[in-house]
Amino acid sequence: MGKIYGYARCSTNEDKQDIERQRRELKELRATDQTIFFEYASGRKDDRIEFRKLMDVISEGDTLCVTEVSRLTRSTKMLCEIIEQIKDKKIRLIIKDGITI
Repeated sequence: MGKIYGYARCSTNEDKQDIERQRRELKELRATDQTIFFEYASGRKDDRIEFRKLMDVISEGDTLCVTEVSRLTRSTKMLCEIIEQIKDKKIRLIIKDGITI
């Protein structure tokens, strides 16, 4: 079985939003401090540095966990693109609010 990665995102900086809830929930899904990538960036932004780093290291057989779809992206078009990347890499996506791909 592959590694379990987590991705946490907030739109505003750490002074205005607390990302810790997402980190705790990702740990419940068995991601670790070493495998959780997090950043403060808009969900509509298509050049998120930490998300790009995550997608560079995650590989076939691994799992990507997010707490909800809106943490992954705010754009339907971008969500479709991310799902295609996930399928191409043959990784599993778990969205805590009940979706597994």
